[in-house]
Amino acid sequence: MNRFRQYHRWLAIVLFLPLLTTVISGVGFTIARSLHQRALAEFLIHIHTLEIFGLGEVFPLLNGIGLFSLLITGIYMTRLFRQRRYLS
Repeated sequence: MNRFRQYHRWLAIVLFLPLLTTVISGVGFTIARSLHQRALAEFLIHIHTLEIFGLGEVFPLLNGIGLFSLLITGIYMTRLFRQRRYLS
């Protein structure tokens, strides 16, 4: 269990900035689009997928894998995967 805490902590530190960028740019994109700010919306969607740095195809995949890894380590730490011991 301690090993999963270490993995979870390490993943959380590594994924904090990419996920924060994704959330803020995604919310900003939605607001800009609803306010009919086309240029701002296009800029924010490029930040959202990191197409600015040429990572448009890889970044969403890495975000997904990272979130899935955080989910698995977090669920495992709650002991939902632990086998129950029955007293006889």
